[in-house]
This record gives sequence, C-alpha cells and structure tokens, in this order.
Amino acid sequence: MEKSVCLLAAVILLGGFLDAAQINDSTIESNYTSSSSSINSTLKSVTVEPQSHSRDGQTATTAETKLLTATVTNKQLDTKTSTEVKSSKEEESDEKTEDEKTQLDCPPLGLESLRVDDSQIHASSYPRTGLGPHRGRLNIQSGLYDEDMYDGAWCADYKDQHQWLEVDALHLTLFTGVILQGRNSIWSWHWVKTYKVQLSNDTVDWEPCMNGTEEAIFEGNQDPETPVLALFPVPAVARYIRINPQTWYENGTICLRAEILGCRVKGPHDIYTSEEEPGSKDRLDFRQHNYKEMRKLMKSVTEECPDITRIYTIGKSYMGLKLYVMEISDNPGKHELGEPEFRYVAGMHGNEALGRELVLNLMQYLCRQYKKGNQRIVRLVTETRIHLLPSMNPDGYEEAYKKVAPETRAVINWMQDIPFVLSANFHGGELVVTYPFDCTRDWAPQEDTPTADNAFFRWLSTVYASTNLAMANPDRRACHYEDFQSHNNIINGGAWHTVPGSMNDFSYLHTNCFEVTVELSCDKFPHASELPIEWENNKESLIIYMEQIHRGIKGVVRDKLTKQGIVDAIIKVEDHDHDIRTAADGDYWRLLNPGEYKVVVWAEGYFPSMRHCRVGMEPHPTICDFSLTKTPIQRLKEIRAKGGRIPQDLQLRLRALRLRKLRASTKAINRRRESQQLQKRRARSSGARRI
Repeated sequence: MEKSVCLLAAVILLGGFLDAAQINDSTIESNYTSSSSSINSTLKSVTVEPQSHSRDGQTATTAETKLLTATVTNKQLDTKTSTEVKSSKEEESDEKTEDEKTQLDCPPLGLESLRVDDSQIHASSYPRTGLGPHRGRLNIQSGLYDEDMYDGAWCADYKDQHQWLEVDALHLTLFTGVILQGRNSIWSWHWVKTYKVQLSNDTVDWEPCMNGTEEAIFEGNQDPETPVLALFPVPAVARYIRINPQTWYENGTICLRAEILGCRVKGPHDIYTSEEEPGSKDRLDFRQHNYKEMRKLMKSVTEECPDITRIYTIGKSYMGLKLYVMEISDNPGKHELGEPEFRYVAGMHGNEALGRELVLNLMQYLCRQYKKGNQRIVRLVTETRIHLLPSMNPDGYEEAYKKVAPETRAVINWMQDIPFVLSANFHGGELVVTYPFDCTRDWAPQEDTPTADNAFFRWLSTVYASTNLAMANPDRRACHYEDFQSHNNIINGGAWHTVPGSMNDFSYLHTNCFEVTVELSCDKFPHASELPIEWENNKESLIIYMEQIHRGIKGVVRDKLTKQGIVDAIIKVEDHDHDIRTAADGDYWRLLNPGEYKVVVWAEGYFPSMRHCRVGMEPHPTICDFSLTKTPIQRLKEIRAKGGRIPQDLQLRLRALRLRKLRASTKAINRRRESQQLQKRRARSSGARRI
C-alpha cells in the first residue's frame, strides 16, 4: 500500500509474494507424478482450468461428495490465459519447456484481490468482529490501533487445535496449495507455525490433506509478515477447504492471513459450465514479464509499429539494468512545437507488478489500434508525445538490492530534461487515486495539504477513478481498513499519510508537470490469469486520463522582433499561485479547469505582457500566444555584445529613458530637500517656544 516513491529516500520492496514465499520441501513432497493411469476414474469426466473470477452462485455444484485426489498430467491442465499471444519461436520453446514440466500452476482463489466475498469465509471462532474471518486475507493491513473494526488477521477466540478458517470456493476446485502470513499489527506479534488442511464437498464430511499414508502437517510462519507457500503433496478436488492451526507463536495466539491456490473443475454436472468467463477481447500479451521478457515485448512493439514508436534509455539501475522508455508519437524522437509531453511510470516497488503489466499492455494496444485506424487513438498519438516507463526499479523485480540512487537520479534528470505536462505513477495494494501534496506541513502524520491547483488535481483523479471499473464498483469492499469510496476513490496524499519527497510533489514543485498516484489493486502481484480483467478495469481510465493533457491553455511566447521562441518565460495565471515556464522552443501548456483567466507572461530582458484567456468545456486547449518586446537596455546589451552600431531609434529611446530617470531622480532629491527643510523649521519653532 506504499504511496509515491520518495525521490529523496525511496524504499524499494522486492519480489512478489510468490517469488518471496518460502517453500518447505522437508515437510511436504511437492513433485507431482505424471502417470495418467493413477487418475481417479471420476476425474476423467471433468476439465480443470484456472479459478473462475466471478461469484456466479452460492449453491453447491452437483457432484460426488467423495473428494477427488489425483496426479495430474500437463495435457489435462492449461494454466495459461486463453488470450495469451506468443510468437512462433516462443511457442516452440514453450512446447519444449512444457514437456519437461510436471508442476501445476493454479492461480489464487482471490482472498487478497477480494474476488472471494466475505460471505465465503468462515471460522470456528473469533473474539470480535475486527478479528473475524473476513480479515484473514493475505496482505491485509490493520488500522493504526488494535481493538478496532479493522484488525490485520483472523484470530481464533480459543488456543487449541480445533480452530479453523474455512473458504468456500463456490465450485469444485482442484486445490494445490496455501500461502500463509501472521497478523499485521504494530503492537503485537501473532502467527501460526504449523497447520493441517481439510477438504469437503458439503461441510459435513471432512477429509485431511495427506502426505502418503500420514496426515500432512505444513510449515507456517516464523514472523508476522513473510508469506510462506506450501504446496500439497497431492492436489485434491473439493469445494470447501479448511486451514487447521496446530502450533503457534509461544507468546501469541492463533492468528493468520491466507491465500488459497486452486483451479476450477468443470464437469458434466456443473451448472455453470456454459457461463462465459470474464476477460478481455484485446489479444494482448497477458502474463508476468521479467526484465528480459519486458525488453523482448517492447522490441516487438517497435517492430510492429516502427513509424510511431521509439525505445530509449534514461539511465541504469544499481545492478546495471537499463531503464527503458517507450515513446509513442507520430514523429518519435523529436519534440514538436505545441505538442504536449505525457508520461506513465510503473514498477517503482519490485513487488507491485500490475502497473508494469498495464503499461506493457498499453504499448501493444496503442500500436494496434493506431494501425486499425481507431480515430480516438490516432488523434491521441498525433497530438501527444507519450512516454511509457514500465519498470523504474528493475532490480526490485529481479529480487536484487534495495539501493535506488541511480534509478532516482536518472528519473529526476528525465523529468527535468523533457517538458512533461501530465503524468501518473502506478502502485498496488489499494484502490484509490491520490493527488499532491503528499508531504504535510510540519510533518504531521495526516493533514489535507492542497496545492494551488487543487480543483484541477481533483478533476484528474476523478477522471481516472470514475472510469476504473474496480474503483467505481459500488459493491466492492475496502481493501484493508480505509473506505475510500466515501471520498469517491480519490484523496489528497497528505490527508492519507505524509510522504516526503514523492514524485507527485517533485513534479509539481520543480517541473511544469501535474502528476497523481494510482493505487491499482488490492493485490500487488496478481496472477497472470487475472491480468485480462485488470486490463479491462483500467483500459478506459488509461486512455481518458491521457486525453486530459489537452485541457487548459497552450501557446508560444515569442520575441516580437525576431519571432523566435523565448525559453524560460514565466507564465502566471491570476489567483493561481503556481507559475510554469516555457520550453526550449518557447511553447508552454497550462492545465486549467473551464473559466476566464488573466494570464501574465514575462521574461528577463522583456516587458511583461497580459491577456485574458477563456477555457471552454470542450476537451481541447485554448490557444494563447504572446509576443514580448525587449527592453531598451536589453537591446543595448545585445548590440554591444556583438560589437554593432546602436540604431537611431534605440538611441532616442535610451535618451528618453535617461531623461525620465533624471526627472524622477531630481524630483526625489527635491522632495528630500523640502522634507529636510521642513523638519529644520519645525525644530526652530519648537525651540523658540521653550525659550
């Protein structure tokens, strides 16, 4: 749930929960036998696929109540997403790899991502609502204080081996493993050290998960926060699953957060078999990409759309990995006069992978829709220079060091070198859009700290949040303990919690760019099977947010005589205590809400200029150009520097200017003399009275 990366003191979290999970091989055997002859005959009539993403019924599916345990072959399970797109070479290499694999990769049921509803989670006991079963979700965070409604785990009311947390998968599911954490709390430590697993089809008859001829005992946690993954020795088909703690931290009690891994089973008696699974119609590369795969995908996009794309680097990470940026524009590699610059930044924290994948999907989508002639995308690409940085912290994704100084400096230089107008950075762990300022006054933990452009920042945040299908869902529950729906899923960063040196604050204070932070999902590292849904949740938001760069005013500030653009001219909007500067060619962009504005422009060596500019409701900027006249002194300096003759008109203006200065100084001297004489007369008169 981290907010914007601190550019002065960033904390990079490493790896995803599956990458960081510990697998205890001494307790359970995790290799599956591929012999099809041992498969239960009942399993032959069903198909196993990744867990359904929909809650499409609360009644039990018609199936045998006997649990099905089976060894699984690769041909019976397809753990890839149906929309995954690969090149022929990749497919050939994958076929070779798949022939060697026997491990089943079932996705999470969705305790962390909230696909599993609160009503599907039950427990043997709990001391109060804040520690109820609905709080037993992986990575759920507690509130600031214990004893409230939002504690950081499910906790049992009794300390014995008869306590359990139960999850209803709604359908027959091939369960393959459990991920466990302890209780999230800054005041106390609680975790489960070992546990058993039971399964059922009717919640009456329960069968234990076996390890050969003995009931399997799984290793749990050694601390409250580290996720620990345990794979079942033999996957089992059931509808219900229970986690049954056996031992726990000596100075604590039974508390846990969990995620269940499983693939939905579809059989001839499954009444939901014909229902369409949620996903995306866009044929994009929906999978988790490591650094090498990310580079490969970016290269494939440039090969597919060479006329509108360009890959460049802005520096290297601590481990020497290049920070790649994809530029998408009708004239890549060049800043066009009057064309605004936009950026998306993702991958700041290594364990927040969703933003990285959405940015990669966006590259493919813009390329293909441009080629198809989608007029909305064509207009966006031709009128905007788009920069996409999918991985600001590649070291974090590759589970490397936490040092980020090179990445930070590279991004700061990038932000200052290019005249960006609008940006967003992506994080995970919540569902909310935050806007600056992120750092509160006087380092208060929480305080609403608005900018001079607070109204426009709220508009930007609302544009993204209101079009995001997950955020806009009125029936969704809070990810952790804060209900952002009461704020329309947007909040001032300082009002949430103070973050010194964030990207949002740096962009606003030290560049012309307006930037917000988007917390994309409760689940920081979603399974590949969930990526199509996440893309659909964010697709419209990603596009419409970019389109907001064309609101407000824009123009070019030129020298009246030479018609050349003036760099670093200051654009000041009345009643907005935030000035911006012109780019190298003299062009500028000022984001504003609809209204009438008095705009003053001035630059060193020029007389200031003022005009009124009106911003309308339509989504395109108002053109407000300015021509500035040099001051005579500035002209004189330039002529003398070149060793040229002073024109007669300039000589006359300089003479008139000297005369005005002389008159003004003479008047000032005369006033001073008169004042001194008056004081002397008053002093004399007062002295005479005393005598």
